[in-house]
Amino acid sequence: MTTSHALEDKYKEEVKEAKEETQETNLEKLPTPTGWRILVMPFKVKEETKGGIIIAQETLDRARVATQVGYVLKMGDLCYEDKDKYPTGPWCKEKDWVVFARYAGSRMEIDGGEIRMLNDDEILGTIENPEDLIHAM
Repeated sequence: MTTSHALEDKYKEEVKEAKEETQETNLEKLPTPTGWRILVMPFKVKEETKGGIIIAQETLDRARVATQVGYVLKMGDLCYEDKDKYPTGPWCKEKDWVVFARYAGSRMEIDGGEIRMLNDDEILGTIENPEDLIHAM
């Protein structure tokens, strides 16, 4: 298997996991963003290294708070509607991986993790694979 195939397989696996996580949380039970807000599920940091070392809970908690990558679950009805502010159109759409400021948005604890409610202008960019920006432990 070539490197590009391995990366493609890893990306497909991550997207599949994110979709499964989305389904597990019962998307319809999550809050519906109003106005220009976006509901994002932060990328989950793995609890074990490739070598099998289990990462301490305190380190995991710190990493989860500082996560800057998330999966767009829902968007409010006014997201990116301001043509003066967004002349080229939306910066992201549902089911995109996005990058946002470290402490952006409001955090809400849910069963199995947290979600964040961001404003549409807090999105810094999109990315295909969230592991591209996550530090290897």
